[in-house]
Order: sequence, then structure tokens, then C-alpha cells
Amino acid sequence: MTESYNRTFLAFDYGSRRIGVAKSDPMGIIASALVTLEVKSQKEALVKIEELINEYEPNGIIFGYPLLRSGDKSDKCEEIDSFITRLEKLYTGKIYRVDEYSTSEEAAAIIQAHGIKSGKDKKRIDRLAAVIILERFLEENRA
Repeated sequence: MTESYNRTFLAFDYGSRRIGVAKSDPMGIIASALVTLEVKSQKEALVKIEELINEYEPNGIIFGYPLLRSGDKSDKCEEIDSFITRLEKLYTGKIYRVDEYSTSEEAAAIIQAHGIKSGKDKKRIDRLAAVIILERFLEENRA
């Protein structure tokens, strides 16, 4: 597959302990949950994300960006910006930030709608939040 036809994207619902990961199909149409990374540090997160980048060779990566309702950056946005700065030393592709407002709540509601209790499975919520982030990105960038 040539790069011009590769519309595979990886999306991350970034947290200090858990990072939900989603991946699109090569056409950039369908978002699917991939994994939830459990990490103890930014350094460990960088290593695990670099492994995923090397495995899937995405056209771009997307980070959920938790803006405040006012549109201003939250403290978490600053942490994500710092992380992305470090990641840019390892990944030369495009990195996008997508407003992730209410994605975790939306993910929990979807899980509950399927009759599954989400309270104890934070990893499932993180993965699904990453899918929602990726779906928002793909929808905004349909060619």
C-alpha cells in the first residue's frame, strides 16, 4: 500500500496511568478499539506508543484534547502538549489534537446501554473514548 492511500490513524485517550488506543482501517473510515496501555510514567507511555506506531505505521496520530467548556486549555492539555513535544522527537508524521469533551461519559453511556456495568472497567471506557475521539477526527476530515 503506498503512503498516499494509507489513511490509517491511531488515536489516544491520554491519561497518566491509562491510555486508551483506537485505530482506523487503512481507508480511514472505520474506528475500532485497539488496546488500553497501562503506564507508570511518560517515558513508559512514549515507549509503548512508539511500539504501536512502528507496528501500524499510521498516516497520523490523534490525541484527545480536554478543552474547558470555555474553549480554554485545561491543565491536562498542558500535560498532553508536553507529551506530544516529546513524542515529536520519535514520530515525524502529523499529530492532531481533537476536543475530547465528554468522550468518557459518552463511552460509559454506550457501555451501559449494552447492559454492561462500566464502573470497574475503566480500561474499556478509555478504549471506547479513544474510538469516539477517532470517529470525531475522521468525520471532520472526510475526503
